Amino acid sequence: MTEIKNNFRSGIVALIGPPNAGKSTLLNQIIGEKVAIVSPKPQTTRNQITGILTRENVQIVFLDTPGVHQRKGKLNSLLLKAAWDGLVAADVIVLLLDGYLYSQKPQVMERDLGVLANRLKKVKNPLFIAVNKVDRVKDKKILLPLSERLNELFPDVEIFFISALNRYGIEELLNKIVPALPYGPPLYPEDQISTLPLRFMVAEIIREKLFLCLHKELPYNLAVQVEQWEESETLAKIMATIYVSRSSHKPIVIGHKGQLLKKIGQQSRLEIEEIVGKKVYLELWVKIKPKWTENTSFLLSLGPGG
Repeated sequence: MTEIKNNFRSGIVALIGPPNAGKSTLLNQIIGEKVAIVSPKPQTTRNQITGILTRENVQIVFLDTPGVHQRKGKLNSLLLKAAWDGLVAADVIVLLLDGYLYSQKPQVMERDLGVLANRLKKVKNPLFIAVNKVDRVKDKKILLPLSERLNELFPDVEIFFISALNRYGIEELLNKIVPALPYGPPLYPEDQISTLPLRFMVAEIIREKLFLCLHKELPYNLAVQVEQWEESETLAKIMATIYVSRSSHKPIVIGHKGQLLKKIGQQSRLEIEEIVGKKVYLELWVKIKPKWTENTSFLLSLGPGG
């Protein structure tokens, strides 16, 4: 255990922003391990995901919150609540924005910032803005209107231009976050990188593969729950259920002669073996659960504490 010095800082940093801004990618890059699932589709994150970074004089507990959006329905209401709850717990807030998207579509920026600005202006804790995906912007001059607009909305907030994918600008952002954290001992052991239960992480890995293998809106109508987990010294036997909301979705997930479900299982198993440190036997079932996105008790059971 590292000796705790008097100048040690520790605290919680909430990563908040619109869907698909790159919050999960940023979290994984900062931690140096995969603690949040990532896909090109927006709204992949459905819960507050924690990642823990411990260095010589600081421990930062990051909350990767679901993207802030304006969609309706119980599932989306819970996603939005999880995002705003992250602000309450945080010592520091990082607003992450998609600089490439906004450089192409300024009207989307106005829509997103309209949702975020009013809420964030009421927050008294330190706030930083990170404009992500600048590696995709060839002519950096087109980021100037975005910078000017952000300075209008948040006149006293420091803005960073970063690429989470390429790690560009991340250390500069961290160097500003650390002094804004309170002094105090570590909140978790120095070798811990997340607070998520293994069952939840396994379900998230399977859900990520579903996002990557399926198209259009279907992944948003899927949920994954680990039903059984038996473990020996050399083998983990895991049974998980993929829930779909319509009977027509089930054959799509299974695929022709079960090939798609087999592919999802194989990809998931390899990644699960890395985090459990042993061989994995993974059994996947697909079940129909109509209107699960409106079933509050079921939605809550899908979270880390469910």
